[in-house]
Amino acid sequence: MPMELPLNSLGFAKPPAETRVVVAMSGGVDSSVVAAMLKEEGYDVVGVTLQLYDHGAALAKKGACCAGLDIHDARRVAEAMGFPHYVLDYENTFREAVIEEFAEAYLAGATPVPCIRCNERVKFKDLLETAKDLEADCMATGHYIQRKIGATGPELHCAADANRDQSYFLFTTTPEQLAFLRFPLGHLPSKAETRKLAAKYGLSVADKPDSQDICFVPNGSYAAVIEKLRPGAADPGEVVDLAGNVLGTHRGVIHYTIGQRRGLGISGHGDPLYVVKLDPEARRVIVGPKEALATKVVPVREINWLGDAPLASRAEWPVSVRIRSTSLPQPALLRPLSDTTAEVELLTPEEGVSPGQACVFYESEGTRILGGGWIWKG
Repeated sequence: MPMELPLNSLGFAKPPAETRVVVAMSGGVDSSVVAAMLKEEGYDVVGVTLQLYDHGAALAKKGACCAGLDIHDARRVAEAMGFPHYVLDYENTFREAVIEEFAEAYLAGATPVPCIRCNERVKFKDLLETAKDLEADCMATGHYIQRKIGATGPELHCAADANRDQSYFLFTTTPEQLAFLRFPLGHLPSKAETRKLAAKYGLSVADKPDSQDICFVPNGSYAAVIEKLRPGAADPGEVVDLAGNVLGTHRGVIHYTIGQRRGLGISGHGDPLYVVKLDPEARRVIVGPKEALATKVVPVREINWLGDAPLASRAEWPVSVRIRSTSLPQPALLRPLSDTTAEVELLTPEEGVSPGQACVFYESEGTRILGGGWIWKG
């Protein structure tokens, strides 16, 4: 009877040299370290970088991922470490699957999160299929999240470093994708450790700043992008209170977000007023007092469920939820309405819950991500 080989660090019962891993390389420090680390461990590494939007504009833009300079940086890392590197032109796919929906959602008064759609519809879909076409055993990324093997298979868990955790952006990962994905940085205690590894491997990107912006949104100006994509979308309209009284005018619904206080141009109305609702069809920005922002019940749809038992197998799940990427998980009750829709009752009401944002579910005690969905108006 032949001896079984021990599992390698990526979980396969064969030597690293016989294990092909495609590394999704953005040109940043994180994915470059993943590629260098796996190459040093002896794996058959193939680097792949996606060109997601206009290459000419990308070359001049700093502070975002998947831009022209980043493609160059990824190629340099691959050359230095001695593994093949491919650049795939996904501009059309990205425009159709991410940018167009971003514009439509924004015009409908929602606050979209395009990075989640990009992971769901481009990186973990098309790129993952490309990795399989390249006969890879798995695909590795530089995301800060952990994949652990549980009783029923791979589970998604928060990163060891809570400050770097990217679970909010990865809740759409399906069990099938999770079987093929690997996240070698998720267990690291801090980003400083990643930069130390980059220096150890002599990578040219060791001191490169983290990307901050959404890649196709220059200087964080969503409205400027929408006006370019949808000319005439920024029509002015009325600012009204909760009773419908006109308090002033605005320069286009796309310039406002739920919870906004500054820049409303309606001073002199007593207590501070906040944007509590956007009505794009009537071109109205509705404002009210701070308490009007408090939300207790959040309708959620398009749920991707990662729990062991089916979502609808219980009337209620005690969970923790995050309703924006910058908030901490809060205790809540998840009440399924179907396999893909639910109501989330926040045990402590939150302010500024906005349609278009994600609501991500976590174990009430522990680090496991149970899935998530998209907040809508109900």
